[in-house]
Amino acid sequence: MPRFPKPAEGSWTEHYPQLGTGPVSYRDSVDPQFYEIERKAIFKRAWLNVGRVEQLPRKGSYFTKELKVANTSIIVARTTSGEVKAYHNICRHRGNKLVWNDMPLEETSGVCRQFTCKYHAWRYDLDGNLTFVQQEGEFFDLDKSRYRLVGVACEVWEGFIFVNFAKEPEQSLREFLGPMITDLEGYPFDKMTSRFHYRSEVKANWKLYMDAFQEFYHAPVLHANQSPTAYSKAAAEAGFEAPHYRIEGPHRLVSTSGVRAWEMADEMRKPIEDICQSGLFGPWDKPDLGEMPAGLNPAKCDPWGLDSFQLFPNFVMLFWGQGWYLTYHYWPTSYNTHIFEGTLYFPQPRTPRERIAQELAAVSFKEYGLQDANTLEATQTMIESEVLDDFVLCDQEVLIRHLHTETAAWVADYRSKTAPAGQGV
Repeated sequence: MPRFPKPAEGSWTEHYPQLGTGPVSYRDSVDPQFYEIERKAIFKRAWLNVGRVEQLPRKGSYFTKELKVANTSIIVARTTSGEVKAYHNICRHRGNKLVWNDMPLEETSGVCRQFTCKYHAWRYDLDGNLTFVQQEGEFFDLDKSRYRLVGVACEVWEGFIFVNFAKEPEQSLREFLGPMITDLEGYPFDKMTSRFHYRSEVKANWKLYMDAFQEFYHAPVLHANQSPTAYSKAAAEAGFEAPHYRIEGPHRLVSTSGVRAWEMADEMRKPIEDICQSGLFGPWDKPDLGEMPAGLNPAKCDPWGLDSFQLFPNFVMLFWGQGWYLTYHYWPTSYNTHIFEGTLYFPQPRTPRERIAQELAAVSFKEYGLQDANTLEATQTMIESEVLDDFVLCDQEVLIRHLHTETAAWVADYRSKTAPAGQGV
């Protein structure tokens, strides 16, 4: 019979009394007007992760990112000095999208010395300077120095590239992340260069999918068919509780113990897992990554399963005890749709067997992700029915409570700062 960990500190929700214990409204996930304010209050003020430095391996490397939630497209580039910079993807002449290939709305990447507009061939260097204007003499008192690319605040932390669309960000990136996140410094992100990526359009509010990965209360039920009947029945009856939750500023963490798949009974494993020595929890052969940073495994679980760090607003870093990590991004496209991106990172495989083990882990995790996504459209449609106004949450769903509370707080703060003088919020 499998053993299921119990929390060491009792009620987690009561550790954060500011969150309350009453029912939670999901109005923020069905109201188009709230979404429009949310875009300005959150996604144009918070630091947003848009990629990693490995996507910019050399001087002149660039990629574009389509960000409908901010109503823009950006170029992220490595300059000739090696600095990472970001710009709005718009030509200063007539407003054409500057960098794109055959399909203007698709993202692209490459290497260049300068960006050339497809419309009238204006050129900009990697630092955003306007360097060439076709038939420049035809213009009236044109001062090219006044027509640089429009920059976007850009900072890098541990190889993760973040941007901020505020004209003057209220905090530096490091201040925004806070100690719970910066305590992850020293993790060998730079060694995790074997990358698997998937992307899906989901017909649900972005917060609903984040909620799905912020608790493990659902795991023994929703994922039951991935395990033998005897195991899944026992798991559903026993339930599952993570041993550690933490909230710091706008960010959240859930940490839990794990299982050693190869020590499970034979009937609890799939034949392909024995053949490839891999599965949902990753390859069985754990790489030697050296000493882990202080921020990981705060509950000191043995064996340690995973830590899921939820960075506000829409970025997740999930570290596995087996020596790999993955990221999630949830990019809103409307009040009831978003783009979900999942990316898995492993050390470079040394043998074909190691490569196959990584691929099995990637497809296994994609299957679980699809199972989580499968419920979301049903959830969205029924919440939009407005049959119910609010919903009860259990202690394990404390991070869900926090996400919706934090979202409301950012919106309220924005309204207070933008309300006309003398007018209430």
